Amino acid sequence: MSERRFVKYTFLSVDPAWRRLDAAERTQHKREFLAACEDFAEGHLLQSFSLIGTRGDAELLIVCEAENLNTIHEFHVVLLQSGLMKWSSIPHSFLGMRKSSEYSEDVRAIPRGFEGRYVFVYPFVKSREWYALPDTERWRIMQDHIAVGRRYPGVDNHTIYSFGLDDQEFVVAFDTDDVGTFLDLVQRLRSTEASRYTVRDTPSFTCIAASLPRALNALDGESVALQSLAGA
Repeated sequence: MSERRFVKYTFLSVDPAWRRLDAAERTQHKREFLAACEDFAEGHLLQSFSLIGTRGDAELLIVCEAENLNTIHEFHVVLLQSGLMKWSSIPHSFLGMRKSSEYSEDVRAIPRGFEGRYVFVYPFVKSREWYALPDTERWRIMQDHIAVGRRYPGVDNHTIYSFGLDDQEFVVAFDTDDVGTFLDLVQRLRSTEASRYTVRDTPSFTCIAASLPRALNALDGESVALQSLAGA
């Protein structure tokens, strides 16, 4: 449907050998990466997050949103041409579409960026037994699940749908300024009836919101070169 949009989560890991390159070369690589992202962000939603200190297999997350797959494809083609990507791998990648939930009246089909200082992301798969339940039964179960989430208004949900598009069924993402509140929410959700039908909800990524220049500078500890370029 035309109102739905694609959302792509791209997690990057940089080869440690890159940090041993000359500082000027590393700065050029980051400039090329930044330029590709800024070009895409002129007409699309793009956000960046650092995972330095929170994960061992990824250091940078780029979340982008577009009206069609071709646009996302073209952006990543340009991104791959940057010097930084020649030294990077993509250990995790999730693709999905925005779509309003059948269990809630909240509208989730429009572009909506993350606003919290921290973002938590994980792929999610439910059992086939869940989908075999009558619609009315799934509705009843999910109302309790949703009610638990509403007890934590400081945590915002950004779930997208991946059926047939990627290995998971959903990409679940939350943003908040309070990590402890998020932890309490997830612990409480474990006791809901809906959680019995969870097959997979890992790996789980703890991400720190950062401007792209800041997130890039965190990769090698150089804090000056890009700030003059983008005012970060």
